Amino acid sequence: MDILHNMRVFVQVAETGSYTGAAQVLDTTTASVSRAVSNLESHLQTRLLHRSTRRLALTEAGQRYLLRCQQILPIIEEAEAEASDAHARPRGVLRLHSMTGVGQHYAIRAINQYRQLYPDVSFELTLANRIPDMLEEGFEVAIVISKQLPSSSLISRSLGQTYSVLCASPEYLRARGEPRTPEDLRHHDCLRLASPVLPMDNWNLHGPDGDMTVELGASPLQVNVGDAIAEAAAGGLGIVALPLYSAMSMLRSGALVRVLPQYRLQTLNIHALYPSRQYLDAKVKTWLEFLQANLPQWVGEDEELVRAMSLGCSLQ
Repeated sequence: MDILHNMRVFVQVAETGSYTGAAQVLDTTTASVSRAVSNLESHLQTRLLHRSTRRLALTEAGQRYLLRCQQILPIIEEAEAEASDAHARPRGVLRLHSMTGVGQHYAIRAINQYRQLYPDVSFELTLANRIPDMLEEGFEVAIVISKQLPSSSLISRSLGQTYSVLCASPEYLRARGEPRTPEDLRHHDCLRLASPVLPMDNWNLHGPDGDMTVELGASPLQVNVGDAIAEAAAGGLGIVALPLYSAMSMLRSGALVRVLPQYRLQTLNIHALYPSRQYLDAKVKTWLEFLQANLPQWVGEDEELVRAMSLGCSLQ
């Protein structure tokens, strides 16, 4: 007797409420459905259904058995699918959420390279500076930056660490002078990047003398996207704390230079979040593996480049 087949039939009968409905879903006959349920009850030596000419109803034992079947069958089906060549090949649409800056500078790059390996996978990417409700919004993976992840049922994988640096345009520093100590920042226009993971009212700096906090006064601009506030700083509006990945291109071009290059803002963790380890399909599994293999290296390369550029960032 095929127990798994009979379990699947029983679930369909319970969910449709009739042998006829189950037979239609399973593309079989009502007699075959009835026989499968009877064989299952005989095997269990327990009545699962109350039958009458008008309706079917689950017994108490049937209700408990249905719950177990609904838990067990998806796990078995997942195991069968993972063992098949069709499911082992990544394909389909991967719904991805990423915080804006890391998405623009790393997720897009990762998608380009990943699709060279797995061209049957396409992406729906949402960029927003928040941690999404993965289950409610239907995302399969989220890339987030945080000092510490909030407690949740989500599974996380570490993708490395990053930090922010202070930058300004050469024109601004010529006009206002270059800060020599963190205390000097109080006499400058400091632009605020509105971030879900960093405070806006102060900058927590780490440098050769340890950690210190600089309270920010009135700011000429507050923006919630790193690239936008980088443009404002490059235009001479003030000094800004930028994530490394947002500062890279303008530091390289000279539109921005490091301010107080011996200091950096607090280290932040980059994570990939996903709802469950239990039902990872091939596209999610390979995407997570790709991120873990590549993103920490890209972040490290950016850090080395910024460190090298910082050696000559002071105005002469």
